[in-house]
Amino acid sequence: MASEIFSRKERVRFMRFAVVGVIGAIIDFGVMNLLTQLFQMDLVPAGTISFISAVTSNFIWNRYWTYPESRSRPIAKQLGMFFLVNLAGMAIRIPILYFLEPPMHPFFRNFGWNLPLDPDFLAKNFTLAFAVGVVMLWNFFVNRYWTYNDVDDAPVTA
Repeated sequence: MASEIFSRKERVRFMRFAVVGVIGAIIDFGVMNLLTQLFQMDLVPAGTISFISAVTSNFIWNRYWTYPESRSRPIAKQLGMFFLVNLAGMAIRIPILYFLEPPMHPFFRNFGWNLPLDPDFLAKNFTLAFAVGVVMLWNFFVNRYWTYNDVDDAPVTA
């Protein structure tokens, strides 16, 4: 298993997973900022909606690009597995959003620099970035070895 993690094809899969994650993060941050800035929604519900939006995008990209050879499993079953992994990720994410954001407000308010961005905006985005990073590691390894465990040792194709 350790050799699999470091093999070329696993590095390619991880890089693809990371690209998909960047797309998901753009969706995640975009939806969260839209909901919190434009509609004054609190971070936890806005972060939940943005997370679901990003997970949906990530599933589609991962099924058809990162793990195209994993389509031997029915889409509904694989989607269910993917969402279960991501629900566990959500259980990791929500406490991070809830507990990390409040101390970030005074940190950014008292940062000591003349920042052109609002401290509230910075606190929310820093908190979300931290949560995204933690949950991405969880999601990659659990999805790779459970949701996409039907991927064989065939070389990754373009």
